[in-house]
Amino acid sequence: MRRANSRLSPFAWWLSICFTLSSCAHDPYQARIDQIKAHVDAFYTHLKADRVEAAIHENEEIETLAGQLGEAIRRRARQAGMNRVDHEWALVKTANEAAAQNWLALGQYFAIKQRYDQARKAYQRVVDTYTGSSERPYRERAARALLDLDIMNPPSKQP
Repeated sequence: MRRANSRLSPFAWWLSICFTLSSCAHDPYQARIDQIKAHVDAFYTHLKADRVEAAIHENEEIETLAGQLGEAIRRRARQAGMNRVDHEWALVKTANEAAAQNWLALGQYFAIKQRYDQARKAYQRVVDTYTGSSERPYRERAARALLDLDIMNPPSKQP
C-alpha cells in the first residue's frame, strides 16, 4: 500500500501561513480594551473573595496601563494622525474611568465591612487622583461618599 504524501504543496503551505497570520492579526485597541476588561473582572473576583490586596493590585494595573497609553500618545502626538491619537485617548479615558469606579467600589466594600478608615482612604484616593474634567462625576461621588461615612462613623475629634 502506498503511503499518502504528508507534505503540503508550496501553495497550500503559503495559504496556511497567510490564514495563520491573519488570524493572529488583532486590533491593538480591542486588545487593550480586553486587557482593561480582564483587570476589571479580576478586581471584582478578588473583591468578592475578600482578597483586597489582589483587587487593589488589579486596579493599579489598570492605572498603569492608562499611564503607559497616555505617555505613548504624548510621545508621538505629532507623528500620528489625529484620529489615531483620539482613539487612543478614548482608551486612556476608559481605563481611568474603570479604575475610578473600582476605587469607589472598594470604598463601598470597606464601608459595608465597617472598615471606615479604609473606606475614607479609598474615596479620598478618587478625589486626589482623578482630577480631570471627564472624571468629575467620580470625584463628586467620592466626596458624597466621604460625607456619608461621616454620618455613619464620625471622625474622632483630636484635642
